[in-house]
Formats: sequence, C-alpha cells, structure tokens
Amino acid sequence: VVMGTGALALVLLPKFWRSRPARARSRIFATAVVLSGVVLFYGIIAIHDIPYEIAKHRNHPQQDAIHVAGWISLFTLHVLWPFLWIWATLYREDRGWGFGGSPGTSASTDELAALKAELASISERLKAIEITNAE
Repeated sequence: VVMGTGALALVLLPKFWRSRPARARSRIFATAVVLSGVVLFYGIIAIHDIPYEIAKHRNHPQQDAIHVAGWISLFTLHVLWPFLWIWATLYREDRGWGFGGSPGTSASTDELAALKAELASISERLKAIEITNAE
C-alpha cells in the first residue's frame, strides 16, 4: 500500500512526539503557538491593507480616508473591511464613480445642450412677459 506524505506524517509524528522528553515537547508546542500567532497577526495586518492598495492603484481621491478606515477596521474585527473594498473599487480614473461610461459621454453632453436650449427659451419668454407687463 502506497501512502501519501500527509498519511506518512500522521504515522511518524506520534513517534517523533513521544520520543521527545516532556520539556522539549512543551518547548516545541510553545514555539508553534508563538509562530502561529505571529503569522496570524501579520497576516491580518496585510489583509486589512488590501482596500488601500486598490485605492492607491486606481488613484482614488479618498485613498487616505480608506487607509485610516482600514486601520480602524482592525479594531472593529474587520466589520468595515467589505465596505472599504467596495468603496475602493467604485472609483476608476478613466470613468469616475460607479459602473457607467466615462463622465463626458455624448448622452450627457446632448442632455446638457437640450437643457441649455430650454433655459434660453424660458428666459426669452420671461423677458417678453416682463416687457408686456411694464407697458
């Protein structure tokens, strides 16, 4: 029967563990706990900074606020973190906020021109009414 490395480790680990004196086992265990704690601590700090890195990459106008909120999120057990991710990804330099097209699309330009024309016609009618009321 061929065993994989994981199964082999499970077979050999108890022999390795029992062959050590109790003091050595407690030192190995304590070292493993400390190393796991250090890796977990630095892993959480590295993960909390992902929204800031996204904002920095996208040249987000509020990237400093996202960075500060990320640090605050560390103390709130990362409750804010998903919202920071969304906040950081909503802005892109080429299209602005949200998922629409670029800010200067022809549809918004045409709409603006129509509104200006309507405002001009309303202004002319208002002037005509003022002139007739003044007479």
